Amino acid sequence: MADLDSPASADAAPELRAFFSQGRLTAIPRKPARREQLLRLLARSLFAPDRSYTERDVNEALLSVHADYSALRRYLVEGRLLERTRDGASYRRLV
Repeated sequence: MADLDSPASADAAPELRAFFSQGRLTAIPRKPARREQLLRLLARSLFAPDRSYTERDVNEALLSVHADYSALRRYLVEGRLLERTRDGASYRRLV
């Protein structure tokens, strides 16, 4: 998993940097387009494309960034950035 200090400063678009402080996400953007940008950044930064993750792995990765990991996980799945098996036991990055 990547340290989000670098994506927040280097990889993130300038408009996303305002949502980070000391490598942590301070707020989830309300505007859908901005939220999608953020979710793409998180998916690329936290999850390898060729690996499966347990729900616990996903939760821990997202918790390292923001306390509301369940909302982030839901947004990633709904946005088709992470794919979840029917039983919710396994996740894969799609982007």
